[in-house]
Amino acid sequence: MKGWLLHHKQASSQALRRLAGTPLNTLLGALVLGIALALPAAGEMLLANFLRLAQRVAAKPQISVFMALDAAKVEVAEIESLLRKHPQTREVRLVQREDTLKRFKESEGLAEVLESLPRNPFPDAFVVVPRDESPAGLEAMRADFAKYRRVEHVQLDSAWVKKLDALLRLARLAVTLLAAVLGVALVAVTFNTIRLQILTQQEEIEVSRLLGATDAFIRRPFYYFGALQGLAGGLVAWSTVLIATLLLRGPVADLAALYGIEFALHILPLADSVVLFGLAALLGWAGAWLSLTRHLRN
Repeated sequence: MKGWLLHHKQASSQALRRLAGTPLNTLLGALVLGIALALPAAGEMLLANFLRLAQRVAAKPQISVFMALDAAKVEVAEIESLLRKHPQTREVRLVQREDTLKRFKESEGLAEVLESLPRNPFPDAFVVVPRDESPAGLEAMRADFAKYRRVEHVQLDSAWVKKLDALLRLARLAVTLLAAVLGVALVAVTFNTIRLQILTQQEEIEVSRLLGATDAFIRRPFYYFGALQGLAGGLVAWSTVLIATLLLRGPVADLAALYGIEFALHILPLADSVVLFGLAALLGWAGAWLSLTRHLRN
């Protein structure tokens, strides 16, 4: 086990020396990879901030539960208890039929019409604020409430949620496709860099084989070189997105203030940053593997 760790330590040290030995090439390679990675990373950052803004400015989705007109007060209280006990219910508000009638009578032109009716045409109703605001979660709650006894109708106010969900899915798909295309470019850059490394060190590789070095021993420094080059590109991409976020934070906050909204751009979340660095290293390693498979003769 110690020997295995020692081999990896030696391989990583050798890869670092190769990177440090050509600082200009290393810098240019990191810039190329970083710019390619910065575009999808910036898209992910903007998506996260857009979702946060949408949740601030959009009205909270609500579910309206209407009781039967002849529902007794005991039945209304029973339904209220069931609604409050539902695991996805955040808040329940009862709108009594008498209050609804009174409010409509105060509207111009409706008072005389309502006075002519033999009885109150409005049912008792509940306004439910859900915990899960996804379209699927809202639909599941609507279906549950519709099964309750003496519930006449359940109205789901989720049109904006569906539109927002569709827009976000489209935007996320676009970011994913962009990341895939630029990921191929990152692999191609690493592939070519490793190919040049193999060509310049061909004699050294042949001597190592004559001395009994295994293929794994020869390939290991190149794998580390590709992964480290990818990590360098990830660092450039992360730094680029960070600087852009900090530069745009003030103007975006000023623009939001003009519309009466308190909002500021947030930097790339920690989880997304970890994914960015992990993917950068993985793509660099993949480029090295492809190049070694293609150009390193057995």
